[in-house]
Amino acid sequence: MIAGLKRPRLLVRAARFGVDDYDRAQRLPRLLDRSVAPGTGEAILLLLEREADLDLARRTRSPDYAVSRHVDVLIALMGEARALRHMRPAVAPLRTGPEGIR
Repeated sequence: MIAGLKRPRLLVRAARFGVDDYDRAQRLPRLLDRSVAPGTGEAILLLLEREADLDLARRTRSPDYAVSRHVDVLIALMGEARALRHMRPAVAPLRTGPEGIR
């Protein structure tokens, strides 16, 4: 989902600079208009919706479009995706041999 987003290189690069300092407890409530941050999965879905709206505004050159807001949402998306990757347990690789899958 997130990996399939096609956005201008400069926008993505700007977001990458901020992802290391991403603080979900501080940023998510503000970005999602909530009092507390939702779970990671729900946050990603909500952020994808916000990002799609922002990208449409960017592409249609809406006067309401704010590049800083777009970068903030991309930073949050990258941060949540990183958190999700760290939450998943590592899967052992399948071993194959003459007897088949073990």
